[in-house]
Amino acid sequence: MHIHLQGLGKKFNREWIFKNLTYSFITGNCYAITGNNGSGKSTLLKILAGYSTYSEGSLLWKTSSNNSIESDAVYKEISIAAPYLELIEEMTAIELMQFHLSSKQWIAGFDNHSILKKVGLEQAANKQIKLYSSGMKQRLKLALAFFSKTELLLLDEPCTNLDAAGVEIYHSLLLDFTQSRTTIICSNDPTEYPNCNDHLSIMDYK
Repeated sequence: MHIHLQGLGKKFNREWIFKNLTYSFITGNCYAITGNNGSGKSTLLKILAGYSTYSEGSLLWKTSSNNSIESDAVYKEISIAAPYLELIEEMTAIELMQFHLSSKQWIAGFDNHSILKKVGLEQAANKQIKLYSSGMKQRLKLALAFFSKTELLLLDEPCTNLDAAGVEIYHSLLLDFTQSRTTIICSNDPTEYPNCNDHLSIMDYK
């Protein structure tokens, strides 16, 4: 997916979070959005996902074949993992994944069980998510995001709550499942975006 921003700005009440942001995200590239805590990184990511509106400027989503995507259909091409997104904790992992498949498809060659094995959750497949540790929940969020068949992968502080083994899994996913999609990572920790050569600092648009 390509995303083109022209003069984009966002404000809450009378305070501008960022403004005059002109930038293009191109399919196949990995981008890091950086900036101080509370600077607006997550706000920008939510706008890119179509979850939040902007105050000025324009935003255009296009498929990798350069066809425009309407805002009410962009969710089909986006997968996201973020600390503020909640899981349905009364479900088991398998139940949640089946529910997820009502709006997304898995990438070719993977099913529920093989995906859970990839993130080290195969033994907890039928366990209610409310009984998961915070690190297990984060692994499941990453699984849903990485293995969805989408053109755009959005990750906000992806290593939140992960132990060393979880971070290793994350780096493996980042290496193996981002080549043919646009990947955008919000973080202040360079270890979370080791493969991203393009950096956008939100502090440049204050």
